[in-house]
Amino acid sequence: MTPEDATRALSDAELMPCAEMALADARRLVEACLDADVPALVHREACSKPGCSPKFQVLVRPEDGPRVASLLQERWMDSIRREGTLADGAPAFAQPVSEDGEPPCPACGTVAPLVAGACADCGLQLE
Repeated sequence: MTPEDATRALSDAELMPCAEMALADARRLVEACLDADVPALVHREACSKPGCSPKFQVLVRPEDGPRVASLLQERWMDSIRREGTLADGAPAFAQPVSEDGEPPCPACGTVAPLVAGACADCGLQLE
């Protein structure tokens, strides 16, 4: 998927931030999303606080949030393997679940029941 394809796909779509990071990191994540055919854009978040450093968000459609979370996890696992910090066959981490069996939020990792279909911590709309 090209950046132009992503812009067209997202022009009339509801968008949500799936990550907030430095510009270079946001651009790399968007490139990875586009390579995986997930339309994504970089957006600069406005900050009204004095001395606030620029923040960049990666915007995707709500239904693509889990795919982006999976991409981030794959990239993290690749870096662990490259560094040799994970013993062969060892799990990278145990995926926690909430009391009602819900997986962690793909944006912030909070393990808690949803509030009106959104993460109780960061507000990411998941349902």
